[in-house]
Amino acid sequence: MKWLTMKKNGAHRLGVQLEEGVLDVEASLASHPADGVPIEPTALLQSGTQGLQALADYVSELRRLGLPKLLAADEIDWAACVPKPGKIICVGLNYRKHADESKLPYPPVPLLFSKYGNTIAGQGADICIPEGTAEVDYEVELGIVIGLKAASVDEQKALDYVHGYCAVNDVSARDWQMRTSQWMLGKTADGFCPIGPYTVTADEVGDPQNLGLRTWVNGELRQNSNTKDMIFSCAEIVSYVSRHMTLEPGDLILTGTPEGVVFGLPPERRVYLKSGDVVSVEIDKLGKLTNRFV
Repeated sequence: MKWLTMKKNGAHRLGVQLEEGVLDVEASLASHPADGVPIEPTALLQSGTQGLQALADYVSELRRLGLPKLLAADEIDWAACVPKPGKIICVGLNYRKHADESKLPYPPVPLLFSKYGNTIAGQGADICIPEGTAEVDYEVELGIVIGLKAASVDEQKALDYVHGYCAVNDVSARDWQMRTSQWMLGKTADGFCPIGPYTVTADEVGDPQNLGLRTWVNGELRQNSNTKDMIFSCAEIVSYVSRHMTLEPGDLILTGTPEGVVFGLPPERRVYLKSGDVVSVEIDKLGKLTNRFV
């Protein structure tokens, strides 16, 4: 299933992307009531497999009865596909070619840092370049959305705890990031974690280690890689993180970026993002996320 979050009357509401258009779950339930169907994304994530199955059964029943009026993409007030993740855990330097371009050794264990809720933004949102930085960079990343409580899980079973996946742009202010040994300042400005447009459930994605990732800046292709190049796989990452902290439904893990970022270029060729630039990140099966920098 491919689902999204809409802003409606000051609240976050659930949409389901179908081939014909987007189903507004709340509006549909008003005319076609059903029990146990979540209307907002946090409830869907907290309800585990039961809530997801209820939503899938409801969509199937609507198809049998005749789908209600669906929405087009330009009729939606988009929000981040996971609007309120409990934790945002990021993995640095997790692609071989990105480590190579950065002239850094491959890490022996996943290199973890955090983002926070203020960084979350959705499809189409404007991202403000903060005053005081001149080195804002893009990073396409595969996001893992946790679906079940996970503590000290084995690598072989780690993906069983994954609800789904989404495309993420791990926006980074490199001058702030490299100011100290801690990366936090460069990673946590408002809007520096746009995600979406969809969360796609794990069953629909299949193998997360064979997904193409791409970034365009003003229509120019800058990153073009595949999750096959990860140093630590999604299963390894989920297992590793769960051994150090309990993962909860709705937590988000960013799995690192491939080669092609501005920071990976020789200093004389680095042209960082500026006001008016439009950045799109795309991952196979997950859709394209586009944001303008202002």
